[in-house]
Parts: sequence; C-alpha cells; structure tokens
Amino acid sequence: MTLTDFARRVTDSGTCTVTGSGAAGPDADAAPGATGQAHARAHAPVAGADAADSRAVGREADGLAVASFVLGLVGLLVFNVLLGPTAIVMALLALARRTRRRGRALLGLALGVADLVVLAVLVTGNGAVAWDFGG
Repeated sequence: MTLTDFARRVTDSGTCTVTGSGAAGPDADAAPGATGQAHARAHAPVAGADAADSRAVGREADGLAVASFVLGLVGLLVFNVLLGPTAIVMALLALARRTRRRGRALLGLALGVADLVVLAVLVTGNGAVAWDFGG
C-alpha cells in the first residue's frame, strides 16, 4: 500500500473502500479486483477544501475581533458616536463566528459600550459631542 492510498483510506468517510490485491503499485488500476481502488480515488473527498474554508472564516473572525478592539479603543478619544456601535457590531460578529481571539472580541464589545457611555456623559455634561478641556 502506498502512502497516498493510506491517506485516502484514512480520510475517506467510509462510503468507498479500497479492495483488491493489486493495491501496491502504480499499475494497480489494471490489476483484477482493483476497481474498488479506482472507485475510491474517484469519490475521495477533498480534505483541504473544508479545512481551507474553516481557516478563512476563522481568520476573518479573528480580524473582526482585532478590529473591534482597535475601533473601541480609538473610539474612546475620537468619533465615539461612530466607532462605538461599529466596535459592538464587529465584536458580536466575531463572537458569532467563534473567533479564537474571544478575549479580544469581548474587550472590543466592552470598549464599544464604553464609547457609548462616554458619548452619553459628554452630551449630558457639555451639551455637545466633543471633549472640552477648557474652563
């Protein structure tokens, strides 16, 4: 049995099996009883397709978590009326897509809420949506 046949047998979902006595060489397809091997080759699942899709979704969710954190942090200083809700939405999307950076997504969510709290304090204290350090 060659290495590729072993890999197919391991990754195969069990619907097709390798049968026959000629499963050891490159001309095993011509051997009697090797039709099961050709059938297994034709219907073998592509192992990298699902893994690549999940990695792409994982990377996208991780990016959303990091972006949420950064936008929430920047939103504490400027544009909190825009960056706060954006950070909240991005954090919720990252958590819904099961990011590996869950802590960063939660921090982005907390900072987005803090942005809105700062906005509420600024509006009630100054009557404007801006920092006022002057007296």
